[in-house]
Amino acid sequence: MKKIEAVVRPGKLEELINTLGELGINGVTVSHVIGCGKQKGHVEIYRGVELNVNLLPKVKIEIALRDDQVPAVLKAIQTVCKSGKIGDGKIFVSAIENAVRIRTGETGEEAL
Repeated sequence: MKKIEAVVRPGKLEELINTLGELGINGVTVSHVIGCGKQKGHVEIYRGVELNVNLLPKVKIEIALRDDQVPAVLKAIQTVCKSGKIGDGKIFVSAIENAVRIRTGETGEEAL
């Protein structure tokens, strides 16, 4: 089992969720986050004063899935979220040792 964490632009969330649904991925956790990377924020003018905004709004998507689903999900995230501009986001893949469905007590892949 693997866990995919993707930090992407908020405007891509709906399209990404729909695309994942088409792949049969329905268990998704979404968090609204702020952060910075190479993009380093931007400058805004508020009441005539320049302000450096270093932390930008992003969306973090977490998905637990079977190993064989990983390549298709990675490709889907990249296809939907890539604009070719700085700030498109990052994808992290990590191993999951175990999963437990609280309601039924199922463990491992059956819990997914």
